[in-house]
Amino acid sequence: MRENSNPLLLLGVALQSPLPFDCDDVYKSGWGQNGVYTIYPAGPTSAVQVYCDMGQDDTGSAAKWTVIQRRMDGTVNFFRKWEHYKNGFGFAGGEYWLGLETMHLMTKEKRYELRVDLEDFEGTSVYSHFASFAVGTESDGYRLSVGTFVKGAGDSLQIHNGQKFTTFDRDQDTHGSNCAVICYGGFWFEACFAANPNGVYTWGPSPRYAGVHWRTFKGLEYSLKTLVMKIRPVKE
Repeated sequence: MRENSNPLLLLGVALQSPLPFDCDDVYKSGWGQNGVYTIYPAGPTSAVQVYCDMGQDDTGSAAKWTVIQRRMDGTVNFFRKWEHYKNGFGFAGGEYWLGLETMHLMTKEKRYELRVDLEDFEGTSVYSHFASFAVGTESDGYRLSVGTFVKGAGDSLQIHNGQKFTTFDRDQDTHGSNCAVICYGGFWFEACFAANPNGVYTWGPSPRYAGVHWRTFKGLEYSLKTLVMKIRPVKE
């Protein structure tokens, strides 16, 4: 994806009115290039920088994608505490995690669908598309709700659906040990995973549990070059 060259957008200056809730609102305000923008999921005091993917895909939907997670080069450490995953970390122009609280605020107000873009080190790019995506409240462990798998590189989220979020300092999975410790990153683990988007970044073939994995694409012993999770409003 090409970064936006407009310095105002790279600085996250919000020129839209009313304030955009997500990247789809940014697009409706007249900004059509991929890049870093500022959104306000909890009102005017809640500025959050995100990467917006304004491209079309083969579904024909005009809605635009808000990137909620991105791995691409290993420059950001994803082996983080609960508070980091709650509030978000990284850099919207590179690797980052949007934040569980922001995901919850967004998905409680609008119905979203999920796309996961995947790329290996041999140059193969695929994706998996899911009909819906939502994150619950913190009091319920930011529980994941993912809808029907639509098409693409397989459903590696099935066992994660309905799970609470686990980090190395807050164990909420169903494993006898802490999956975030085993897998070197936080996620909606069961016991433990078929997808590990936030594992330690390695290059290609890797030991099980050490890497960025999507089982139905390259298995659990191959760490991906790129994994991007993004959501957009479902057009009723």
